[in-house]
Amino acid sequence: MGNIFVKKPKITDVDRAILSLKTQRRKLAQHQQKLDEVIEAEKQAARDLLREKKKDRALLALKKKKVQEELLKKIDAWVINVEQQLADIEIASKQKAVFESLKQGSDAMKAIQSEINLEDVQKLMDDTAEAKAYQDEINAILGEQLTAEDEEEVLAEFENLQTQMDVQDMPSVPNVVLTSGEVKLDLPDVPTKAPVAPVGVSTAKKVMEEPLAA
Repeated sequence: MGNIFVKKPKITDVDRAILSLKTQRRKLAQHQQKLDEVIEAEKQAARDLLREKKKDRALLALKKKKVQEELLKKIDAWVINVEQQLADIEIASKQKAVFESLKQGSDAMKAIQSEINLEDVQKLMDDTAEAKAYQDEINAILGEQLTAEDEEEVLAEFENLQTQMDVQDMPSVPNVVLTSGEVKLDLPDVPTKAPVAPVGVSTAKKVMEEPLAA
C-alpha cells in the first residue's frame, strides 16, 4: 500500500496567540477553583475556632480568607481580559475573511470589465437604437395606410363574414313547401277509373243476394 501524504495546515501567529490565550484561560479557571476551596476552608476554620473560643485565631482565618478573596477578584479580572482578547481576535479574523472575499470580488469584477470594450458597448447600443427607430418608422408607415373609414369597412366585412359562417354552420331543415298556411305533402295520385272487382268475388256476391227456397 502506497504512502499517503496529508498536507498539514499551516500554523500562523494568530493560531499561536489564540492557543496561548486559551491555555491561560484554562489555568486561571483552575486557580479560581482552588481559591474558592481555600476561601471556603478559611471560613469554616473561623467558625470552628469561634466555637472553641479561640477568637484571635478565628480572626486570623478571616483575614486570610479576605486576602484570598482579593486575589480571586484579580484573577476574575484577568479572565475577563483573556475572554475579551479572544473575542477581539475572532472578530478581527472574520473581518479579514470578509475583506479577502470583497477583494476577490473586486478583482473578479475588474477582470470581467477588462474583457468588455466600451467602444463595442457603445456601438451595440447605437445599433439597437437604430434598429428600433427603423422598426418604429415601418410601424408608422403601415399605420398611416389605413384611415378611420378603412378601419370601419374592414370591421364591417369581418362581421359579415362571421355571419355567413354562422349560417353555414346551422343544421339543414326538411324540404317542405308552405302554401296558404297549409303543408303540401308528397301523396299518391287520385285514381280516375272505378275499381274492377275480381270474378270470384262478384259470383259469390250474387249467390248471397238471391233468396233461399222455402
